[in-house]
Amino acid sequence: MSFSQGITGLAASAAQLDAIGNNIANAATVGYKSSTVAFKDVIAGSRIGLGVSIAAVQQNFSAGSVQLTSRPLDLAITNGNGFFRVESPEGGSVSYSRNGQFTVDADGYVVSPNGMRLTGYGLAANGTLAGGTPAALRFPTQSMTPRATTGVTAQFNLDSRKVDIDRVATPFVATDSSTYHYSNALNVFDSLGNPHEVVLFFTKTDTATSKWEVKVQLAGSTGATTTPAAVAVTFDQNGAIQAPASFDVAGDYGNGSVAPAFTVNLAGSTQFGNTSAVQRLSQDGYTSGVLTSYEVGTDGVITGKYANDQSNILGQVVLSSFANPNGLEPIGSNMWSETGMSGQPLTGAPGEGTTLGSLTSGALEASNVDLTSELVNLITAQRGYQANAQTLKTQDQVMQTLVNLR
Repeated sequence: MSFSQGITGLAASAAQLDAIGNNIANAATVGYKSSTVAFKDVIAGSRIGLGVSIAAVQQNFSAGSVQLTSRPLDLAITNGNGFFRVESPEGGSVSYSRNGQFTVDADGYVVSPNGMRLTGYGLAANGTLAGGTPAALRFPTQSMTPRATTGVTAQFNLDSRKVDIDRVATPFVATDSSTYHYSNALNVFDSLGNPHEVVLFFTKTDTATSKWEVKVQLAGSTGATTTPAAVAVTFDQNGAIQAPASFDVAGDYGNGSVAPAFTVNLAGSTQFGNTSAVQRLSQDGYTSGVLTSYEVGTDGVITGKYANDQSNILGQVVLSSFANPNGLEPIGSNMWSETGMSGQPLTGAPGEGTTLGSLTSGALEASNVDLTSELVNLITAQRGYQANAQTLKTQDQVMQTLVNLR
């Protein structure tokens, strides 16, 4: 007579209760995956078994529900079986997680709640995604470098009804609007990020040839120093500007920055019988700016927005998947490590239509624990524990009967 069946049954039921209790405790843990205990019978040379043992603790890697948040670095993996790839600050230790609660630390690294660094593709020297081996993603802590203006794009309609101004009889004076027909201004930037006003003055000088004179005034700390002094542009009989429709501007800002050298392109400008007006006016320079916000696309590309209204790609989050997720080793803190049973990680960029899944920014994957099912399982496991305890009690009574036979 053996007590092993009841003892192993108690141990198995206790393990089942532990797993259920752990599931219930983590019902609100982001990215948690529920687990169940698988059992197997024990046979040792007889038809009557010797009890039960634990075959495996299996995890359910089905996706949890997606809950919206207001944080751009809260990331949920949807429609895929990928894991976030994170590494320790010291490097070398790589783990995997479905918990997308990330923040930026004091050094600019994107980190999980327990300080593990999110990995992905960084940037090459030319500012494009580098690819290759994933590395810890890090946001720039310095300001964006200013860019000097190299081009101005402008489109105007100049009023064809204007009467010619004889430049010999009426010299140009920037402060006297009777010496020109139309003007407009915009800001350009020097190599230090300082803005400077550029004013374009238009004067109709020859109706017969539809010729207009364009003057440029570049305001610098040493005054208006600009070449060329004047540019002639002409229009055809349909009011379209004729080539060449662009010219180069040079001068001196007078503040220690690189001397200005940019092109003004008037292509698309017209001469119609309507009020002179600007139709398009833009330039390609900008001042410096600090990183103010960021957003993550479904493909994992992180775009940073700066205080100077510019945006830059900061990197791309990568995901990893495994042939056998149940072979992963749980290491706590909502993380797993690869094993020989899980297979090698298959790492790549997320996106629609991939097995890795896509990313949803401002959302988190909730625990996939079904509390209703767990409570039912809890009752079943409790009954099993009580029944196994009763088996031991019965065996004890039978043994006591044998002893009393003496």
